[in-house]
Amino acid sequence: MIRCIDKSIYTGVTNNIEMRFKQHKLGLNPKSYTYSRRPLELIWFEEFKYIDKAIDFEKRLKKWSRAKKLALVKDDWDAIVALSRCRNETSHEGYMKD
Repeated sequence: MIRCIDKSIYTGVTNNIEMRFKQHKLGLNPKSYTYSRRPLELIWFEEFKYIDKAIDFEKRLKKWSRAKKLALVKDDWDAIVALSRCRNETSHEGYMKD
């Protein structure tokens, strides 16, 4: 995950983290999400043995809130669990018995 100057977090997959981050930092692709959001900071990465597992995890991360991603960066699993709880009115946690 890369933190952009606007505080947004970019998530991607690569087989060469050093090269890919350098490409983002240099702004080689004007159509890239990070191009206009430089300077950038690499804040978290995970290595996977199988690309399909990396892609699956990336897709999951892209759906996470910013707060949940930052909890992952801090390795704060208690916060990740808390941020993962359903909070809508149909949640079983908010269900009131008569």
